[in-house]
Amino acid sequence: MDLQKLPCDSCCENNRVVWSRIRAIDIGAIQPPLVVPPAGTIIPIINRYFYIVTEAINLTNGATLPAHLFTDDNGAPITEFTLFRPNGYVNLYINAVMQEGGAYNVTPDSLNLNPFNATIFAGTPIIIESLGFQ
Repeated sequence: MDLQKLPCDSCCENNRVVWSRIRAIDIGAIQPPLVVPPAGTIIPIINRYFYIVTEAINLTNGATLPAHLFTDDNGAPITEFTLFRPNGYVNLYINAVMQEGGAYNVTPDSLNLNPFNATIFAGTPIIIESLGFQ
C-alpha cells in the first residue's frame, strides 16, 4: 500500500497520514499450488483379533492359544492370523495393556506366551493387532 500525501494545507494541521484505499479481491480466483503425492506412498493395513479368556491361563510354563479361538474386527471366527513380514509388526494387548515384545510370539497358527510367573484370569480380553505396510 502506498501512502498518499495530501497537500500540506489539508494534513499538516492535524498531523494525519492518509492511506490509499484497500482493494478486495476474490480469493476463489486464486488457484492453490498443485500438490504432488510423493513417490512410494505407504498404505497401512491393520488387522485386529479378539479373544476373551474362558478359563484361567497359568503362564508358569508358558501357553499357546490357537488362532481359531480368536475373532476378527467383525466378530467372525478366524483360522489364522495375517502377519506382514518383513513390512509390519504385531502388538499384543492383555486386559488393554500392551505387552513387551519379548513376552510373546505370534505365528499364523497361534499366539505363544512365554513362561512368566503370572495368571491370565477368565474374562480377560486378549487383543492381537497386526500392522503391515504396502
